[in-house]
Amino acid sequence: MEWSIHDIAHSAGTTSRTLRHYDAIGLLTPSRTGRNGHRYYDQDRLIRLQRILLLRELGLGLPAIAEILEGQQDTRTALHTHLELLEQERQRIERQIRSVQTTLRKTEKGEPLMATEIFDGFDHTQYEQEVTERWGRDAYVNGDRWWRSLSDTEKKKFQQQQLDIAHDYGQAHADGKSPDSDDVQAITQRHVNWLSTTVKPTRGYLIGLGEMYVADPRFTANYDQHGTGTTLLVRDAMKIYAERHLTD
Repeated sequence: MEWSIHDIAHSAGTTSRTLRHYDAIGLLTPSRTGRNGHRYYDQDRLIRLQRILLLRELGLGLPAIAEILEGQQDTRTALHTHLELLEQERQRIERQIRSVQTTLRKTEKGEPLMATEIFDGFDHTQYEQEVTERWGRDAYVNGDRWWRSLSDTEKKKFQQQQLDIAHDYGQAHADGKSPDSDDVQAITQRHVNWLSTTVKPTRGYLIGLGEMYVADPRFTANYDQHGTGTTLLVRDAMKIYAERHLTD
């Protein structure tokens, strides 16, 4: 059985343009191309696309995905690995949900909260491999050392700053502000200052981070909870800020 490129794009929630790009770079070639030039995909290609989309949701770039797929010829083993990663992510989200539920329940009743209750599910060490692959070992080591040096109060303050920034981006999006407006760029300045606590943002870093926010559903959820499309505003605002103020 085969599916057309339009059928696959619709089912996978992607675009024909993206699938054609995957074909052009050799990441996902169609099982055949009809005489009319239309691409068709069989079951093996569908499974490969599923693996690509799963890896994209983990925040990996296309070169890294191509390397992983090349090194994992056993599809069943690879899918078991994906499943384990998704289970880990589900467990982390479930812990965060329970943490927020506990925070709501105790604050509504005026009961004291423990820091371990507030931040359960926010263990940054689980991203060690991801951070190392993206930005190098030093980025993780320095960030980890800095984070561990903070008191519970300082950690909470740092996280609250990010929450406030995300909220203000959402409000700007709801108000119809453009990414290059003074108000949105002021929020982006705060965002960059926040990031600068642990890293010196360059133009490429900031633009790449904005693209990752859109590509990675974990980040998209953090911003789009304030209104669908907020993440796109954040990405565009970061790109504008980077091109105006930063160098590589």
